Formats: sequence, structure tokens, C-alpha cells
Amino acid sequence: MNHAITTRLAGLACAMLTLAAATPATAATSEVGDVQQALDVLARTSGVVGTIGEVYVDGKRVGQGSAGSRLLAGKGGRVPAGSRYRIGSQTKLLTGTVVLQLVKEGKLGLEDKLSDLLPEAASQDIVERADEITVRQLIRHTSGIPNWFTPDLVDIYDFTTYYPPIDLVKKSRSQPRTGEPGEKFSYSNTNYTLLGMIIEKVTGRSLASEFARRLFVPLGMSRTYQAVKPPQGIEGPHGHGYSTDAEGKVHDMDRLNASYGNGAGGVISTSRDISAFYRAFNQGKLLPTALQKLLTDPPANVPSQPPLCGGDPQLRVTAGGTASFTSVTFSSTDGRIQFATSTTTNTENPAAISRAINHAAEAVLCPGK
Repeated sequence: MNHAITTRLAGLACAMLTLAAATPATAATSEVGDVQQALDVLARTSGVVGTIGEVYVDGKRVGQGSAGSRLLAGKGGRVPAGSRYRIGSQTKLLTGTVVLQLVKEGKLGLEDKLSDLLPEAASQDIVERADEITVRQLIRHTSGIPNWFTPDLVDIYDFTTYYPPIDLVKKSRSQPRTGEPGEKFSYSNTNYTLLGMIIEKVTGRSLASEFARRLFVPLGMSRTYQAVKPPQGIEGPHGHGYSTDAEGKVHDMDRLNASYGNGAGGVISTSRDISAFYRAFNQGKLLPTALQKLLTDPPANVPSQPPLCGGDPQLRVTAGGTASFTSVTFSSTDGRIQFATSTTTNTENPAAISRAINHAAEAVLCPGK
């Protein structure tokens, strides 16, 4: 893979923290800016193909927009504002919520060892020191388990091969550990691939069915689902993202390998549906406060993010993405306001797009600042 792709994949860890990192943002008020105007500006950023977003206040949509195009080079018309998109690593917050619901129900313990929950991880030497790693450490990204989603281990242009979760975990075994168990934060998709496997082992049901049973159906997320195996992708009209390989060939990433997702990043949703999740989550309807803090209060060494809107810390910013898309949800800590966005890309500079998305959020959520 070329340097640009390497940078994009490696940069995912620091750019897309998905512990629902509490990034300072803006005061939660019902006043919102012009969503369409903010997205029009965002769409003019180099590398943006298309972008959509919706704002909800107290469960009611108060703004929406779509800019750019559905396909590359201005083709395909605009992306429908309410269309489905990949939420990427925002999936981790859903996975963590289900795991902690199982903890609340007494079916799982925070200090339970990985080797006891998934004996194959230890007996087959798939995860080093599996007998020391706990559920808490997996949730908090402090297990020290290396990331399987790296350029050396994953071909992002393989759209057809199905990789069972255990095979993805095996890929990480060739990499050096990132620390002692519990020592420090180090972002790793492997943690949440393992948590998805633990959910299936403890419940006896698939991760997709547990998402549906515990979250999607109760919260009315009727257009949300977990993509499981290739060629499963995004249903209905939606935006396409693109990536350029080492030979300079541009790939339509619409059929991104579904098996790369699982508990780490496989959910496909809409702005409306994902806003319903964040509304319930931040209003404490899904988890007790003590357990919720395991997801919302990041470990001490998590890199800080630049403050938005003057740094009034009343929003949580949760993002996910890879080469071809970035999805970000800005949600007030009281659950009243959500601004959910999806941006499809064709770029070698995702950092510039992330900054542009933040600027769009500032224009929408703190107009006049």
C-alpha cells in the first residue's frame, strides 16, 4: 500500500477515538445554525465527495442538509439527507453498551479474564497474556493488545473474502504488544472484535441480533443494521467513498469488506437512528451512571482534542471512519441535541476533512460564536 493509505489507516486510532470521548464543544441550546449552509461549505473542502447531516433537538429534527454528490466527480446527484451510512467505529459505543448491559445483568464481570470467556484465545495462543486481560481493559483500550486493522495486516481492497472475527484477532498476534495489561490507553480494533465475540459467547446469539434486540428495536432504530459478511453493504441510495491504491487506481469503496466491521465498526445507520441512540445513552436510559462512565470518561493518556465553540464542555464527539468515509455525531451530554453527519471522501488528507467537519459543527451548534 502507498504511503497515503498507510497514513490514513494508521491515523485512524488517534483521529477516531471511539470511547465516546468527551471532547469539549458547545453549550446545549435549542438554537442551531443553517445545516445546509454549513454542509455546502464542508463540501467545498478538497477530497469531499458528498456530505449529509441532520440536527435533532429533544427528538425532533430541526435541520438537515446534503451537499456534494453521491458519486465521484459530481455524478449521481446529491445524497439523500436521510440515507443510510456506515457509522464505522461509532459501533464501538454500541458494543460497549451491550457488554455493560450484560455486566449490569450479572452475566459478565468487569474483571472477568479473556482466557475464561474465550478459552480459544489462550489455548491457541491467539492473544498474548489472555489470562491477565480483563473485560474492563478491553472496553477501555488498555489491554495492550495490538491492532489488527493496520496496512501491514489488512488489504482494504479485498471486498469478497470473509474473515471470521477470530481470524482477524489472529492477525494482531504478529504485532508487538502496546503495553502491560491495564497500563495505558492504546486504541485497538482488536479489543472490540473480542468484545463482540464475548457478547456472542455469553448470550448464545449473534452480535447483530443482540444489537437489534437490545438497541435497534427498543429505540426505534428501524433503518439500522449490522453488516456481517461480504458482499453485504449499504441498503438504498447512499454516498460512495473512494480510495487510491499504490498504482494510482481509484477504487469505489462502496462494498467495503463487511467482515472487517463486527463489534469494532460494522453498523450501518442513519442520522435519525443514531441520534436516537445517543439521546437515550446520554439521558442514562441504557446504562447506570457508574458503568456509562467506563465509556464516556477516557483514560488519562488519551490525546486531547482541540476544543470547539470556545471550549464549553457540554458535547460529546464520537467519530468513525477509514479511507473513503468519516462519520461523526456531536451529542449534548444531557441528550437533548444531536448533530449526526456522514462525509464520503476521496482524499489523502483526512485531517483537513476532520477539521472541516468540526467547523461545520461549530456553524450549526454554536451560531454566532
